[in-house]
Amino acid sequence: MTALPPLAVAMGDPAGVGSEIIAKAWARRREERLLPFFAVGDVRAIARVWGGPVAHIDSPSGAFAAFDDALPVLNVENGGEIVPGRPDLEGARCALHSLELATGLTRSGAAGALVTGPVSKAQLYQIGFTHPGQTEFVAERVGVAASATVMMLAGPTLRVVPATTHVALSQVPGLITTGLLVAKALVTARALARDFGIASPRLAFAGLNPHAGEQGAIGREEIDLIIPAVEALVAQGIDATGPMAADTMFHARARATYDAAICCYHDQALVPLKTLHFDEGVNITLGLPIVRTSPDHGTAFGIAGQDRAEPGAMIAALRLAAEAAQRRADALVAA
Repeated sequence: MTALPPLAVAMGDPAGVGSEIIAKAWARRREERLLPFFAVGDVRAIARVWGGPVAHIDSPSGAFAAFDDALPVLNVENGGEIVPGRPDLEGARCALHSLELATGLTRSGAAGALVTGPVSKAQLYQIGFTHPGQTEFVAERVGVAASATVMMLAGPTLRVVPATTHVALSQVPGLITTGLLVAKALVTARALARDFGIASPRLAFAGLNPHAGEQGAIGREEIDLIIPAVEALVAQGIDATGPMAADTMFHARARATYDAAICCYHDQALVPLKTLHFDEGVNITLGLPIVRTSPDHGTAFGIAGQDRAEPGAMIAALRLAAEAAQRRADALVAA
């Protein structure tokens, strides 16, 4: 395999659980067989919640020599007074600077992939952050329109893509179009092949209405919007099926029939994913020139500093980032 640079992990809000789950992931690096990574952020945030060894590095390459014996950290010194569970504006600035630095290092090739820790958007908005979230910020920094990216949530037995994300449920029917569904599905199919190694991806569409509309008796979105999208994808050689009734497409036998589910709205996708894989869910941004993943949970300020944060989702995000980046690197060499 092609050798990868170490992965860059933006620590997120220093008052949240990001530093704890990063440290715990490093502590389990051998049993989880994690590739070398380094944290980017205020090193004091780690010292507040963890007593393990830390190695200060000046560049990503220093992570290789340090990784076996200590958690490598590229320090960003502007976190203010760090108190776990008590976010403030200085911490938000530190989180933003850490994200920007980690993104730049990944875009330049100095880091093999980007993993982002959880941030507080409420705090970021108070310091002038204008993006809906980290995804849109990263997309802008790597030169991709946010509308051309896709948010996928991935777990061991399920991958889901919400066609609409953080909008009111009442707005969803007006936002769903055949063109939107086709665009999301095409990005998803390409990413399943490129980043997940699935040669012939199978996509299943969830219906918007109960029972997928009952052939128009409970709504026409399936007939007017979703079926035309499926037909357009099939015409382009994509293995697409649906619309399926959302209440019957997430049990084990149904999940075995597709590689990713394209859902109409946020909770339709995230409820089954988090029910099945709450401690292992990964948010991966599809359509970027770099690999970016994130644990699928928030800052958890309520348990920060209490040694209660589970690192499973961070470990899964590190593993998925490494696997996807490795596939891309190997494909470049093969080409």
